[in-house]
This record gives sequence, structure tokens and C-alpha cells, in this order.
Amino acid sequence: MDFSNNILGTIGNTPLVKLNKVVAEIDALVLAKVETFNPGNSVKDRMAVKMVEDAEADGRLKPGGTIIEGTSGNTGMGLALVAIIKGYKLICVISDKQSKEKMDILRAVGAKVVVCPTNVDPADPRSYYSVSKRLAEETPNSWYVNQYDNLSNTLAHYEQTGPEIWKQTDGKITHFVVGVGTGGTISGVGKYLKEKNPNIKIWGIDTYGSVFKKYHETGIFDENEIYSYITEGIGEDILPKNVDFSLIDGFTKVTDKDAAVYTRKIALEEAIFVGNSAGACIKGLLQLKEHFKPDDVVVVLFHDSGSRYVGKMFNDDWMRERGFLDENVTKAEDVIKDHIDKELIVVRTEELVSHAIERMRKYKISQIPVVDINGFVGSVDETDLFRSYVADKNVAEKPIKEVMGKPFPIVRLGTSIEDVSKLFTKENDAVLVDLGNGNHHIITKYDIIGAIK
Repeated sequence: MDFSNNILGTIGNTPLVKLNKVVAEIDALVLAKVETFNPGNSVKDRMAVKMVEDAEADGRLKPGGTIIEGTSGNTGMGLALVAIIKGYKLICVISDKQSKEKMDILRAVGAKVVVCPTNVDPADPRSYYSVSKRLAEETPNSWYVNQYDNLSNTLAHYEQTGPEIWKQTDGKITHFVVGVGTGGTISGVGKYLKEKNPNIKIWGIDTYGSVFKKYHETGIFDENEIYSYITEGIGEDILPKNVDFSLIDGFTKVTDKDAAVYTRKIALEEAIFVGNSAGACIKGLLQLKEHFKPDDVVVVLFHDSGSRYVGKMFNDDWMRERGFLDENVTKAEDVIKDHIDKELIVVRTEELVSHAIERMRKYKISQIPVVDINGFVGSVDETDLFRSYVADKNVAEKPIKEVMGKPFPIVRLGTSIEDVSKLFTKENDAVLVDLGNGNHHIITKYDIIGAIK
């Protein structure tokens, strides 16, 4: 009989799959190492087992102990599998930019999940690096994994992933392309492959908001490069010990939008349902296409499953909110079509300024049309109210008609975006759209900006 003693025995030996439509522009054989076939649906299963086993071997992790790690979700899943099989408790510290699916999955497999803010410095006590370390210091019989600096991460890929790729390509691989986060995959695979053939090129995929590319090219850790980004699983605002820059031939950066768009393309064009970093890798491959020749064998690694991004990259509303959907927006109706059924919030001339302020707060809006029995007669926005308050601290108890400005311009559904945009001025922050049924909708500067591709 052919079976594994437990689920950990199914990790590794993931397939190589030829890519076709999504890499049609590339004149080379492109193969995807699809790591979703691991039981935790990501490449991180490999190093999770290795890090735990090495910690057990040298006494850092003792029976009945608690494993603590800062993770973007996938390492946590791998550690959860190991913890279940080996009888450990697990605390995962995760940043709030990670998908809800990742958090739900971690809780479902028994992990305690602690969520930290994304947009803080790594040294900030609220960061998921700092919280992980603090929890490890405070929790008896615990072990802080620290996948970023734990070199068992790299070793797992040197011992497993690299040899698999070499064997599967019959040693014909010429390029390895992979997203870089902790650095374990690119360094472990890169080290093994270059030992087999020093001419193999190792390319890292980075994201805007990360320090890797500039540091590799200049040796400068530029804090100006660090800012919040959406892409998950790649890029860093630190330099993990697992990133061996000497093994990497180059980096290319991919935008959040391109990573999201190409994540969906992989599913639609190759029937491979993979995650956000895979989309970044494919766009990165296309950016590097001049480096590849017809006889080359290019292997790109797909880190994780698309199931962890159903509420994000695979959700039209999420994509649309960020301007990631390439929709043809030419008329006023295109801007409002996704929320055309929402009620227009108005205030009446005889209502108090305090009523307008409360409505702005409740509905999180910045401008409100003013109406009387005859229709639209004015408008108020937060700038008007602020100026009125500076001039008169008692303005909240005055009627709206005493502080209102001119009414917003009104356009038809078919009015072009160009014509709508011309109606926005220093004095005017919104435009009303006549829906043709006696109702109106509002377009703000924010709506116009959101429609820009």
C-alpha cells in the first residue's frame, strides 16, 4: 500500500506546468512550479517543517511548547499543520493588510491570530515583528520562529525545492524567477542551482514600497523606498538574513495593479488558481522578456492558492474600488453605475448646520446638496463649514441657508467625463447627475480620480 503516515509526508514534489497564453509574448519555454499542491496550499509548508524540526533537534522547541511567528498567512498555515501533528500550540501575528481568508483559515486550524497595523515602522512596538518578539518573551515554553532570519528557511529550499526543479527540468533550466519576501526560496533554490550550473540566472520579483531592488543594485538601504503597498507575500521594509543578494542576478518591480490583474489572468488563461505573488511573477517575467532566448527554460514559482484572495484580487468590487479593473469609463453614468441605487443625502434650507455636520459624519461624506420645496438651491461642504466655524463658534445652531454656497451643477447620465471634469473648480467640489426619473446622484472629485486608469 502507498500512503503517508500523516499529512506532513505529502509536502514537496509539486508539479511543473507549462504556461502558454499568459506568457505568449515570451520566446522561451516557461514552466510554473505550482506550490499549491502542498497540503497547506503554499511553498511555506516546506520551510515550516524544516524550521520546526531543526528547533526540536537543538532544543529551542520543547514538547508541549508554543510556536510564535509573524506571518503573512502562508507560513502560519504551514506551521499550523506541523503544530497539529506534533502537538504544539501556535500563535500567528499577522498584519492587517492580509486577506480575511488567510486569517479565517489560520483560526480554523487552531492558531491564535493577533492582528497588527501594516503601516508602521518595523521597530514600532505595534509592528508584527515587534509584537511577535514580545509575545515570545512573555509566553512560557515558547519558540519564536523568525522566518526572516532563521536560516533553516533557506536550507529547506536548498535541500528540497532546488533539487526538485533541477531533476524535473533534467538540468536544462536556464532561469529561475520568484517573488522575494523572507528570501528563503530564492536563496535556497538559487544556491542549489548555481552549484549545479553557475550560468543559471536567478531573478527576484519585488514590489513598489519594498527596499530589495535598490539595495541589490546600490547597496543602499533607502527608507524613502518604504511605503505601504497592497501586494501580499513579496517585498520587505527590512533586510532578512535569508536574502542572499550575492546569489541574485537582478530584481524587477511590479505594481500592485499589475500583480492583481495578472493574478486573475493566470486563472482565466491557464486555469491555474494561484495567489497574488504569482500575478506579480508573471508580470515580472513579461518585463524581463528581452533576457530570454528561444532555447531557454524558465521556471517561475507560484507560491500559494487563489483561495486566499477570493475577497481581494478575485472580487470585482475590491478591484474596482482600487481602480484595478480596466473598465471603459467615458460618461457620467459609468462613474456612478456601481452605486446608482444609493439614496442622495440632502439637507434642507431650514435645517441647522449641526444637522448637516451629523449627516456628513454618519454617511462619511464631505459635501451635501441643499434643497427646498422648489428643488436644489445650494450646497455645503466641509470646507464651507470649517470657515463658518472659524468665523462664528455658534454656527452649528444657524440654519443651513445662512452658510450654504451655490448649488452643484447638474448633468445628464450621458455627459462625457471630460465635460463633467470641467465643472470641478476651487469653488465647486461636486456635480449632480440627473437620473431621468426625478432622482439625482452625486459625483465628487474622489469619484473622478477613482475612474482614472
